[in-house]
Amino acid sequence: MLPAAGQAILRPALSTASYRGVASPVIRFGIDFSAAVSAAGDAAIMTTPLKAFLVEDSPVIRESLVAALEELAPVEVVGTAPDERSAVQWLSDRGGPADCDLVIVDIFLKSGSGLGVLRAAHELHRKWTMVVLSNYATADMQRRCLDLGASRVFDKSADLDELIGYCEQLAQRS
Repeated sequence: MLPAAGQAILRPALSTASYRGVASPVIRFGIDFSAAVSAAGDAAIMTTPLKAFLVEDSPVIRESLVAALEELAPVEVVGTAPDERSAVQWLSDRGGPADCDLVIVDIFLKSGSGLGVLRAAHELHRKWTMVVLSNYATADMQRRCLDLGASRVFDKSADLDELIGYCEQLAQRS
């Protein structure tokens, strides 16, 4: 059964073999994860994965990020949402400590805003870590995101290896 338009999609983690079909979009964006792979080493394999919820409106970027995070970091993506409304709904309904450790949010969405997601998630007072992954990581936007409860802000075009390293640190602490 397909979800209604704008509804959050829950999906099981993919096996490593499944990533081969997703590698093309990662290469097409020119993302070089070699530094993250060498930094990850065997630690990512031995660490309990973080349960992450991803808010990203672009299907190609969303699937590429899911594949990269699950393969290169100790992360299991337990849900995704393409817009503010479905993200807030998922976090309100299923975003408890057993469901989610990490919320990764893009700022500009086709419907709503990542800032609205951060605000609503912050108001829920749950014990998750929120980070922003956006192409619009200006100093002013970083300050606004941190004020709304984000722990870190990563530039989508330059900081993916830092996001993966941050996920490793979080997983080791949990």
